[in-house]
Amino acid sequence: MNIIWLGHGSFRIEIEDQVLLIDPWVFGNPVFPEDRAGDALEGVTQILITHGHFDHTDNAVEVSQRTKAPVSGMVELAGQLHGKGAVEGHAFNKGGTISFGAVTVSMVPASHSSSLPTDEGPKYAGMETGFIIKGEGKTIYFSGDTAIMADMAWIGQYYKPDIGILSCGGYYTMDMEQAAWASKTYFDFDTVIPGHYRTFPALEQSAAKLAEGLPGVQVIEPEVMLAITL
Repeated sequence: MNIIWLGHGSFRIEIEDQVLLIDPWVFGNPVFPEDRAGDALEGVTQILITHGHFDHTDNAVEVSQRTKAPVSGMVELAGQLHGKGAVEGHAFNKGGTISFGAVTVSMVPASHSSSLPTDEGPKYAGMETGFIIKGEGKTIYFSGDTAIMADMAWIGQYYKPDIGILSCGGYYTMDMEQAAWASKTYFDFDTVIPGHYRTFPALEQSAAKLAEGLPGVQVIEPEVMLAITL
């Protein structure tokens, strides 16, 4: 399995027979080199979207059209993206599980907000979500943009993820210290990878506090377009 950070909250996950893009933001992302867009999009089989904000959806339709990869996500959000020209994938909801070849993806709650920008102002885009991704004998919890929430208790107990990809840059989501606390309280991760940080000055620029708060856990600070192999 290869987990590749595309900067901000965007990830490419190469797992089993699939190449998943989650919240792809490769055009206009301040920390992603656009001359690497071809590498980031090569071989993509599926696109997953956690919620409706611009930094997670702005490229969804274009990337889908370029790669021919279907877009899946919360029913209201997926429906709107499909209507704008994205290849139709699964418009499912929390508690639902879908399969892509040998990979399964389950939608779980997050605690954030979700809307798409329009000329008339923000438009409701369904509820914010995270994903549980299973393949190669491993289980990934992709938190999406979220604060600490009580739902993490049952997510940890039910799915028992060993890898956490956590949005923890603060300001818009939980910060590094909060993510460390949530990881210790609700999960038993072997590996934690931070995301949704470094992009803007308001966000945390280092995951040092996350690592300090999780002794015994492999905390890997990702570098853009550098594969983390697990």
